[in-house]
Order: sequence, then C-alpha cells, then structure tokens
Amino acid sequence: SQDKSNVTSFKAMALAIVTLQAFAGMWINAFIVFVLCIALVKKRSFNSNEKILLFLGCSRFWYLCIIWVHIFILTIYPGHYYVHPIPQLFAAIQTFLNFSNTWVPCCLSVFYCIKIATFRHIIFTYLKANVDRIVPWLLLGSVLFSLIISILAYKVNDEVHFNNPNVTISGNLWKTSVNNNAYFFPAVFITGFGFVTAFLAVIFSALLLLFSLWRHKRKMQANSVKNISVDAHIKAMKSILSSLFFYSINFTCLILSLIYATKKNETMTFVMLIFLNAFPAVHSLVLIFSNPKLEKTLLRTLLCVKCKVCRR
Repeated sequence: SQDKSNVTSFKAMALAIVTLQAFAGMWINAFIVFVLCIALVKKRSFNSNEKILLFLGCSRFWYLCIIWVHIFILTIYPGHYYVHPIPQLFAAIQTFLNFSNTWVPCCLSVFYCIKIATFRHIIFTYLKANVDRIVPWLLLGSVLFSLIISILAYKVNDEVHFNNPNVTISGNLWKTSVNNNAYFFPAVFITGFGFVTAFLAVIFSALLLLFSLWRHKRKMQANSVKNISVDAHIKAMKSILSSLFFYSINFTCLILSLIYATKKNETMTFVMLIFLNAFPAVHSLVLIFSNPKLEKTLLRTLLCVKCKVCRR
C-alpha cells in the first residue's frame, strides 16, 4: 500500500512538472510563430532567418504538445496506452519532432556562419552568394532525415512490443527497464548519431565564425579602421555559442539518461528527462532575446499585460 502511494505521488508530481514545462514552452514557441506570421502578413515576405525560426517554433510547439499528451495518457489512462499501434505512433511522432528540434537550430547556426563569416575559398563564396536558396533545402533535408529516423523508431518500437507482448499489461513509464539490447542499442545509436552530427555542425560553425572574427579584427587593427561587420560577427557568435551551450547540456543529459536507464535508476532517469524537455522552451526564449524584433514585441506585450494587471 505504501509503495502504491509512493508511485501515485511520483506520477502526480511528474505530470505536474511536465505540464508546467510543456505549457510554458508551448506559449513561448507559439509567441514566436504568431509574431513571425504577423510580420509575414504585413510585408508579404520572409528572410531566411525568419523561415528557420518559424519552422523551429512550429516543430517545438507540437513536440511539447505531444510530450504532454503522451505523459498525460500514460499517467491517467495507462491501460489505454498499451494498445497497438499507439506506443509505436507516439515513439515515431516524438522522434520526428525531437530530431527536427535538434537539426533546425543547427541549420540556424550554419546559416549565421555562412552569412557573416568572411572567407575567400570558392566553395564558401558560392555558399554565401546562394545562402537564401540553400536554407529551404537545409530545412527539407532536416525534415527528410527526421522522417527516416522516425520510421526506424516506429519499426524498432513495433518489434519490441511484438517480441514482448506482456508490455501491454505490465509496461510502465516510470519503471524504465532495458530487457533487450538487440533493440535498445540500435535505437541508442540512431539517436546518438543524430545528436552528435548536429552538435558537431554547431561546433564547426562556431569555430569558423570565431576564426573569421579573429582575422577580421586583426585586419582592421592593421588598417586602423572600424567596421560594423565586427558587431555582426559578435551577435552571431552569441547566438551560436548559446546554441552550443544548450546542445552541450542537452547531449550530456541524453547520455546520462541512457546510462541511468540501463541501471534502472528511475528517479535520475526522470530528472534527466526533465532537463531534456526543458531544452525546447529555454533555447527558444534565448532565441527571442537574440532577435531584436521578437525581443521588442515580447517586452511590449509583457508591459501591456503588467499595465492591465495594475489597473485592476
């Protein structure tokens, strides 16, 4: 009875935390989408940066929504969850949106690097001249890659449930156990490959931009002139370094969650998942304050809300 009470309390706390995270993150990303859509209606066009932010905001909004629905059903109606193909569909959709959330910020870092860095190599010159045409292809590539990984996730999950029919009865989100390495480690490899590739792309973009900034500042000092390009470099570096910082935390939490899952440490696995699910909200908030248009609109909105509250 005591164990059941502890499990119930743990589930209630987990649902409360996930709900708070999900709705805060959904509000932040919905704000990004709303502001960019209003801008699209006004000026009838999007620059490449706004295209990436709009796509990212949409994917993160739906990711957090699916995560909340997933946890809600598992907590409130666990018996209805383990019915084919509900677990497989949730696994596939979450994988697709999760990889989109991982790769699209990577596209943003690559875009800043190509747009602002100054190199005379013929390939880089070509990329800089055609960056606005390359961005849609980067986004399409991210979608296709995420779709392929989500199909693999569906098949892996389907085989796990097919070979473990008792999971429909005794399966439990809060009792994380790895019973079949033949299915677990391919899934880990696929997930790790996606995260590592995006992580390396962000690191490479940051290094290229840092080297470009160093060369540019040295050239300016030699010529004793000032150039606004330095400000552009620094702003881009702040955005890329913030992405690199969050990617580092996200990747570390992913590795730790897998380690704790293999050791069947339920509490620490859940803590790591909390950090992983916080990434879409916190990083989107950083992107808002890195974009003058979004930052100005957010501050104006908060000021209006504050004034209305004070009047009441």
